[in-house]
Amino acid sequence: MKVRLVDIAHARSGDKGDTANVGVIALRPEWYALIAAQLTRDRVAAHFRGMIDGEVERFELPNLRALNFLLHGALDGGGTLSLKTDAQGKVFSTALLRVMLDVPDDEARRLGLPPAP
Repeated sequence: MKVRLVDIAHARSGDKGDTANVGVIALRPEWYALIAAQLTRDRVAAHFRGMIDGEVERFELPNLRALNFLLHGALDGGGTLSLKTDAQGKVFSTALLRVMLDVPDDEARRLGLPPAP
């Protein structure tokens, strides 16, 4: 089953210098393990390929049912230097929520995941 990340999580993003910070939080506790398994560092790096120049770091916060990603080289120098439209990294959370997850049908049913329209 295809599941949109936006339907099972919410996200926030911001910046520190040239690094965008994206936090992804599961909407239900039982969905965190699936999100953590599927939203790997490599998956996020591939999703933002061409938009960021540096590495992606991932931090797990299971007590908050959240993952935090640092996207290095994402802001073309940062808010005071960049000519990018979003020099503060505010839209990276919305962009990450566009990820589509492939979940086995039985697991999706067991977790009560909403199918992508």
